[in-house]
Amino acid sequence: MGKPDADGPELPDLPPEWGRVVVPDDASALADEAARVRRELRSSGPARPALAFPLLVLLVAVLTTVAGLFAVTWPRSSRTDEPTVVPRPTPAELAGRPLPALDLVDAGQSPVPLRGLLPAVIVLVDGCACADRVVEAAAAAPTGVTVVTVTGDRTVATSPSPAPGVRPLADPAGGLRAFLHLPARPGTVTVLLVDRSGVLLRVVPEVHSVEDYRADLDRLAR
Repeated sequence: MGKPDADGPELPDLPPEWGRVVVPDDASALADEAARVRRELRSSGPARPALAFPLLVLLVAVLTTVAGLFAVTWPRSSRTDEPTVVPRPTPAELAGRPLPALDLVDAGQSPVPLRGLLPAVIVLVDGCACADRVVEAAAAAPTGVTVVTVTGDRTVATSPSPAPGVRPLADPAGGLRAFLHLPARPGTVTVLLVDRSGVLLRVVPEVHSVEDYRADLDRLAR
């Protein structure tokens, strides 16, 4: 029926504590033994938790991967933190705007409200003293119009031969240049024409002679 010799040439060496092993010629003779083993495996509870932990780790890894892919592919807003660049007004676009209420200073460092001198021809001489341009402005200004010269520091500029009606002031805070967005250029003067209501009629960034703005002077006296 079988080979009772467990140490024969057809079987490997087995531990002696197993005793004598008999291999049947018919595998059906092991049916009862196989059924008993299956019943024991089904009734064995402790083996299942050992498999549950690896499955839990695998599930967490899969969920983490899916969440990462979702975050990468999710459409993002096109909003950026870059500031919006607002173009600065050109001299021509400044016409029609009110002159800011600035206090300049005179030779004694006393504050002088600029809007209290209107209407006015304001000559910015922070880039050039240009006495000829100041004299021309004083000679061409209509009656009742003040000619104001403005420097960019606390030193009030006066021409060698001050023209009648010229009011020399200084703008140490640079308020006028900041309003105009026009830096001073060496050798040039800038002229502002402001009417009696405080409205800026015209800005001439670089004046070569009084003829650059003579046609607008009559508007100041109205």
